[in-house]
Amino acid sequence: MSSPSKASAEAGAVTPVHGSASPVPVQTRDERFSSFEVADFAPVTGREVDWKLTPTSALSDLLGELVNGERLALETTIVGSTQLSWVPMSDSSVGSVGRPEDRASAIAWASTSEALLVDVHADDVSEVTISRSSLTPVPNSSHTVIRVAPFAKATVVLTGEGQSSLTENVEILAGESSQVTVITLQEWASDARHLASHFVRTEKNASVTHVVVSLSGSIVRVNPQTHLAGEGSRVNMLGLYFADSGEHLEQQVFVHHEAPHTTSRVNYKGALQGAGARTVWIGDVLIGQSAVGTDSYEQNRNLVLTEGTRADSIPNLEIKTGDIAGAGHASATGRFDDEQLFYLQARGIDEATARQLVVRGFLNEIVQQIPVESVAARIEAALDRELEGIA
Repeated sequence: MSSPSKASAEAGAVTPVHGSASPVPVQTRDERFSSFEVADFAPVTGREVDWKLTPTSALSDLLGELVNGERLALETTIVGSTQLSWVPMSDSSVGSVGRPEDRASAIAWASTSEALLVDVHADDVSEVTISRSSLTPVPNSSHTVIRVAPFAKATVVLTGEGQSSLTENVEILAGESSQVTVITLQEWASDARHLASHFVRTEKNASVTHVVVSLSGSIVRVNPQTHLAGEGSRVNMLGLYFADSGEHLEQQVFVHHEAPHTTSRVNYKGALQGAGARTVWIGDVLIGQSAVGTDSYEQNRNLVLTEGTRADSIPNLEIKTGDIAGAGHASATGRFDDEQLFYLQARGIDEATARQLVVRGFLNEIVQQIPVESVAARIEAALDRELEGIA
């Protein structure tokens, strides 16, 4: 599919027809090319704006052609009356929220034969856990639709551990006045690869908390985007990651304020240790012309624990209206605070323990906001194992 250039059209120039490989630069975030068709995306070279920080050479089998799209082996638990079912990709619920913006997402869309529909009914209060722990290194795809009816309250936890070569899409529709929490936890094996695109849409007065926790895996790239389409809706996007030697953990976040009086908060924190540990965080916020009264803030903080690591942190803010409540962004990457270490050591705490306490305090800001106690405890236990290696 083709997409015209809005910028050139407004300037009165001849409108070029272009796709994902077009030399015409994107002028604003909502102009980024999207399509359901794999063929509309050029082969990934690693020079593309959305792939230039990703080790694409290790992803050729996930970025080439279609992959295995049969049902994944899942373990599920449900508290409440939420229903889980498999629906064909032609079902009306599929594609109601998202549209692929990169080749990996398009491949997952085209490869998958059936989508897992998580259907939360009106006025229901449910908690759903979906675990993926029996995957293989064979490239697979999946598609999940989380549909939350008006005035319902739902918590959905997606976990992954063990082997994986997975590319997937997750759509989240938050109905009017609903309260939705979605937590995705990546604890994959050291050689696992995981590419995910999450699409969130909020209706009037809906509230969404979206949490991405990536603790292990060779290449883990989880890109969430939220469309605040309903007046008075809000989103809280949280992220926590801990990269060890040779791991690449990436997240590209996009928040689109379209409706009036919407609110967004983005807070991602990460730590890196070991040679070759790499993290990437890109945060895009777009406040549209009709999004008057918007209140938005995004930030990313990285703590570098050893030599030989790299953290890329790129916040972007685009505002198309002057009538907003507030908007801002911040980014910082640094080493241990020597004053904090000195304070703890001066009180009899040895240096290794002091360093662990500093890291735990740094990351706990995110852990404490995770509303599911069992998940928070699991993350704390995983962080304890990570922190044992800090000296």
